[in-house]
Amino acid sequence: MQSLWMVLASLLFASMGVCVKLASDALPASEIAFYRGFIALLLVAVVMRLRGADFATPHAGVHLKRGVSGAVSLILYFEAISLLPLPTAVTLNYTSPLFMAAWLGFTASGELSRPLMLALVIGFAGVVLVLQPTLGSDQWVGGLFGLGSGLIATIAYLSVRDLGRLGEPEWRIVLYFSACSAVLGALWALADGGFHFHSARTWALLGGVGVFGTAAQLCMTAAYKGGRTLVSASLAYTTVAFSTLYGILLWQEVPSAVVWLGMLLIVASGLLALLRPPPVKS
Repeated sequence: MQSLWMVLASLLFASMGVCVKLASDALPASEIAFYRGFIALLLVAVVMRLRGADFATPHAGVHLKRGVSGAVSLILYFEAISLLPLPTAVTLNYTSPLFMAAWLGFTASGELSRPLMLALVIGFAGVVLVLQPTLGSDQWVGGLFGLGSGLIATIAYLSVRDLGRLGEPEWRIVLYFSACSAVLGALWALADGGFHFHSARTWALLGGVGVFGTAAQLCMTAAYKGGRTLVSASLAYTTVAFSTLYGILLWQEVPSAVVWLGMLLIVASGLLALLRPPPVKS
């Protein structure tokens, strides 16, 4: 069942990315991130209230770690989407399983196994192929945002796993993440020139960002909460496929042969790293 939750989350995340891409024509990424968190916070809080769920948590520190890392990763991801073709931004963001595998490898055994080292080399080659032919000098900032979001997302994903093991319900996990996203997004937006007037179309897109993002977070949290962290992370790569399809259909962003190769290398390296998990300390 966790596998189905992750595939559904991937489709919803890709749909959210479309709304972010369209909204970025009128708004900075920081403001979009604020509305993403604020709308999700309202939706989740209302549902929890109706269900009589408990808002209090005995694990505030872990929630804060997950919320802050997830919010920073989200803002960087939205910045990348605003600057790059959607498939490129999503692919760079989904280098997170590589960083996750490397982290687990170091913390579990103190060293990287040969399969993990090979995966990292393949993944790095894929990143070079994705970036070099498609990004001009003015777009490298977007590329760094994408990679940064993937790196920081590793902390968030591992925190979700830890919260699941602590018995925290997914609604509460998403609630505190949304609160952190709203606060950090608002601060970032204020530092980036403040808030802007929105047209009806922009409001609709922001609503799509919030609804799709909230539903995706709940599905993703349900998947990671099942405990099969590496399997869930590998299935998250279907977001790349969904986003590429969206890019072709909506913006005619057909990747070149070299970019296709780079994307395939990144996906293959992530799968290799995730399907060959490091040993766990006893």
